[in-house]
Amino acid sequence: MGNDILSQAEIDLLLTRKAAPTDSARELTEAESDAIGEIGNISLGAGATTLSALLGQVVQITTPQVSLTTRRALAEEYPIPCVAVEVTYTNGLAGSNLLVIKETDVRTMVDLMMGGNGGGLDGELDDLHFSA
Repeated sequence: MGNDILSQAEIDLLLTRKAAPTDSARELTEAESDAIGEIGNISLGAGATTLSALLGQVVQITTPQVSLTTRRALAEEYPIPCVAVEVTYTNGLAGSNLLVIKETDVRTMVDLMMGGNGGGLDGELDDLHFSA
């Protein structure tokens, strides 16, 4: 690792390394956390750019916070209802990104994408909302 920038080979190694069965509760190293955070930042940046183009408004993102968790802990942490989007990598990486969004935030984004003022939508979210 030179100049504090990970090479593609180093990122690939971090993301494809298989944890030993006894490693299920281990912590991430600083390098692993930084690499995953950078990948998240790139993913969020691309999403924000697309959303900004769709909305015709500036979309701001914050630096991702990286931590280990379980699906059960996520379910307990995030309020229901919420929307979860899982994107599985198809090439280059093994794994997936999971984006969990509060329902109120989804309603605001969908309303903006449909030409509204961001005041949110009433009623249940339907297939049209989820496709947005």
